[in-house]
Amino acid sequence: MQDSIPAAEAAEPAPATPGWWRRWWRRQTPGRQDRFAMLAPLAAVVLFLAAIMSAFWYLRLEETEREQEAVQRDVEYAQQRVRLRLLERQEQLMRIARDIANKEIDPEDFMARAEAMVNQYPEMQSISWIDERRKVKASYAAPSVTPNQLFVAGEVLRPGETENIYSLARDLLQPVYSQPLPGSDGNGLLQLHVPFSDQNRFGGVIVGEYSIDGLLRYAVPADVAAKYAVALLDGRGRLIAGNSVPARAPAIKLLPWAARPVESEVPVSPVGNGLVLRAQAYRTSLGVIGSGLFWLVGALSAMTAWMLIANWRHTRRRMQAQQALVSETNFRRAMENSVLTGMRALDMQGRITYVNAAFCQMTGWTEAELVGRAPPYPYWPEADREVLTQRLDDELNGRALPGGIQMRVKRKDGSLFDARLYVSPLIDAKGHQTGWMTSMTDITEPNRIREQLSASYERFTTVLEALDASVSVAPLGSEELLFANKLYRQWFGVHTQGHLQMVAQAGVPEQPRNDESLDAVDSFAGLPTGTLTSARSENAEIFVPELGKWLEVRSRYLNWVDGRLAQMVIATDITPRRHAEEQAAAQAERAQSSSRLITMGEMASSVAHELNQPLTAITNYCNGLVSRIHGGNIQQADLLAALEKTSRQAQRAGQIIQRIRSFVKRSEPNRTLSDVTQMVNEAVELAEIELRRRNVRLSHYVAARLPRLLVDPILIEQVLVNLMKNAAESIEAAHRPAAARSVELRVIPRQEGEQPVVEFSVLDSGRGLAPEVMDRLYEAFFSTKAEGMGIGLNLCRSIVESHQGRMKAENIYNGTDVTGCRFSFWIPVSNSTNNIAGHNAGVTV
Repeated sequence: MQDSIPAAEAAEPAPATPGWWRRWWRRQTPGRQDRFAMLAPLAAVVLFLAAIMSAFWYLRLEETEREQEAVQRDVEYAQQRVRLRLLERQEQLMRIARDIANKEIDPEDFMARAEAMVNQYPEMQSISWIDERRKVKASYAAPSVTPNQLFVAGEVLRPGETENIYSLARDLLQPVYSQPLPGSDGNGLLQLHVPFSDQNRFGGVIVGEYSIDGLLRYAVPADVAAKYAVALLDGRGRLIAGNSVPARAPAIKLLPWAARPVESEVPVSPVGNGLVLRAQAYRTSLGVIGSGLFWLVGALSAMTAWMLIANWRHTRRRMQAQQALVSETNFRRAMENSVLTGMRALDMQGRITYVNAAFCQMTGWTEAELVGRAPPYPYWPEADREVLTQRLDDELNGRALPGGIQMRVKRKDGSLFDARLYVSPLIDAKGHQTGWMTSMTDITEPNRIREQLSASYERFTTVLEALDASVSVAPLGSEELLFANKLYRQWFGVHTQGHLQMVAQAGVPEQPRNDESLDAVDSFAGLPTGTLTSARSENAEIFVPELGKWLEVRSRYLNWVDGRLAQMVIATDITPRRHAEEQAAAQAERAQSSSRLITMGEMASSVAHELNQPLTAITNYCNGLVSRIHGGNIQQADLLAALEKTSRQAQRAGQIIQRIRSFVKRSEPNRTLSDVTQMVNEAVELAEIELRRRNVRLSHYVAARLPRLLVDPILIEQVLVNLMKNAAESIEAAHRPAAARSVELRVIPRQEGEQPVVEFSVLDSGRGLAPEVMDRLYEAFFSTKAEGMGIGLNLCRSIVESHQGRMKAENIYNGTDVTGCRFSFWIPVSNSTNNIAGHNAGVTV
C-alpha cells in the first residue's frame, strides 16, 4: 500500500508537448482562424447549455430515484405491518383450532372468544367454526355484516368460492387464504381457513373473514397513509380498497419527467393470492415559475460558461482522481484492518514486504519490526527453526501443501500458540509473480477442543469396556456390528449373531412398529414420531444355552453418528439372581407347608377331640351289637340301622382325616378355576374344629353367583384358616363373654378400580391391633403371641399377592372403643381360561 500512490501517479498519461496547439493555430489561414474564433465561443455556449440541461435532467432523475426509493421503503414497511397483523390474527385462529382439536373449548367458549376477537380487531368481520362435514357449528360476525353473508350455525356450506377454499385447506392441512370476495358495501372480503385435526383425522376448519378496507385502514401506518395514496389491488390490478392518484398532464411538454408517476407495489404475504399493496406519491407540477427559473439559470450559465469551462473541467478531473485514490486507499486499509486472519507477503527471496494488523496482533510484533526482515523470522520458536527453514524453502520453490501447514508461533512476550498457514502466489496487475502471500489463523482453541474430545472419547470407551454388562449396537436391517464392548466380545466374538440372537429371544422388534392405528407411529416412514432418545426401552430375561447364563436384555433405538437408525442391546448376567430367586421360591414353598403343619399342630387337641366323638360312637355301637347278638334279642332291622350309624360315624372320621391330610400335604402349585363356595366350606370345616374348642361362634356368608377364581384352592384355604384361627385366638385373649365370642366370614364381589374382584373378610370381636403392631404386622418372625413364630400373616400376604391380590387389616370402632378387627383380602376375577397353564408355570409355592 505504500507503493500504491506512486503507482497511480505513474499510470497517469504524460502531458502533451507544450506549444503544439500554437503551432497548429499558426498553420491555419486567417479566414479559418476567424471562423474558429467565432465558432469556438458558440460551441462552448452550446456545450455549456447541453451540460446544464443534462445536469438538470440528471439531478431530476436522482431526485425521482430518491423519491422512488422512499416510496419503496415506506410501502415495504406498510407491507410488513399488514403481514404482521395477518400473521397475528392467523396465530390466534390457529390457537383456537388447537384448543378445539384438544377438546378444550366447546361452541359456547368459541363464541365468547370469537366475539372478543371481532370486537378487539376492527378488520375482523366474522369467525366461524365449520366441522369436517362442511356444517357450521358456531359463528360470530360483526354487526356490519349483512345477513346474506353470515355463516348460520347448523347450515352446510353452499358450493362456491368458500367451499373451494375449505376443500383446499382440508387437502393441504395448512392455513389457506381466499381470493378477495365481494362485500355487501362494495368493499372486498378476505377469508382465512385454518384446518385442525382430531386424532390424526381432519376435524374441520376455523374461518376468519377480514374486511380488506379495514385491513388497509388499521394495518397501514398513519404516517405512510398521510404521505401516499395507499391502495390494495387484486391479482388483475383492479383497485379493491384505498385510493389512487389520478394521472395528470405535465405543465411543460419539454419536461417528460414531470408526468412520470412515483409509486411502488409489493405483494401482501402470507396471502399469496395476488393481493398487492400499492403506494403512490402525491406529485405537483413544476409550473411556469419552475420552468422560468430553469431558463434563467440556463441563460446565466451560458453567459459564464465560457469563462469557467476550462478551469472547471481541469479541477474536476483532478478532484475526481484524488477522491478515487483516497477512497481506494481508505477502503483497502479498512478491509485489511478488519479481517481476523493474519496476512503476510514475502518477496521472491523470502523477505517480508507486508503484514496486516491481525498478523501483528497475533504475534505481538509491530509492522516496523517485521517488514524487511529475512528468515529466520522473530516469531519462529528457536526449537523449530530448522524445520521451519525447510518449510519456507519449500514454499519459495512452489512446493507448498494445498491444505496448509500447522506450526507453532512465538509471540513477542515469549508465549506460543498453534497456527495454520496457507500460502499462495502473489500476482501483480501485469500478471507477474512478485512474491508469496500467506494467511495465518490461530487454531489453539480448536486444537484444545479436539484434544478434549479425544480424551472424552477415551474415557467413554474405557468406561464401556469396564462395564459388567454386554453392550452392542447394530443398524436395523443389516448384519454390521457398529459397536461392541469387551464383555460382548468375550461372549459372542466380533460378529453380530449374538446381538441378533438376544433380540430374537427377548422378543424385541427389530424395527419400530408400523401400526397406522397408533398415534405415536408415522405410517409413511414406519418410524417413531417422537425423539428416539426418549423412546421406552424393552426389557426381557432370556437364557443363552451357549453361555449357560441367564441374561437380562434391555434394548432401545438410537440415531447413529452417520444418521442411520440403530438398535442398542445391553445384556446383564443375572444367573446368580435367578438362582437366588429359585432358592427363595423353594424356601417359600417349604415355609407354607411348615405353616400348615404348625397350624395343624396347634389344632391337634381340637382335632383329637373332634375325632374322639365318631370313634367313641363307633365303639359304643359295636359293643351294643355284640351284647345283643350274644343275648339273641336283636332283629335284622335293628342290626342294619346300627351298622348304618356306625358307617356314618366312620365316614365322618375319615372325612376329617382326609381334609387334614389334603391341607397339610405338600404339593406343587396348581391354579385352576375354583368354586369360591366350595373353598369357603372346606376352610370353615377345618376352622370350626378349633373355634368350637375355644367356644367361639362362626358365621359365614357367601354371595350368590360368584365367578370362579383362577387360584390354588389349598393356598386360599390356608389363608382363610389362618385368619379364622387368629380371630379365635384374639377373642380368647380379650376374654370376651360367651355372647360376644363370634367370628364372621363374608365373601362378596366388588370393584377395585376397573378390575372386578372377590373380597374375603374375617371380622372378630377381639381387642384389635395396637398402632405399633399394625406397622409391623406383616414382618417375618414378628408375633404378638409368646408361642408364635411370626410367619403366618407374612405367608398369607405372600400367597394373596402371588395371586395378584392385596391384603389389609383394620380395627373396628364403636365410638372411641375398639370392638374388634377386620382382616380382608381380594382376588381378581379371571376372564379367560387360557392363562391357567401360564399361571401354573410362573408361580412357585
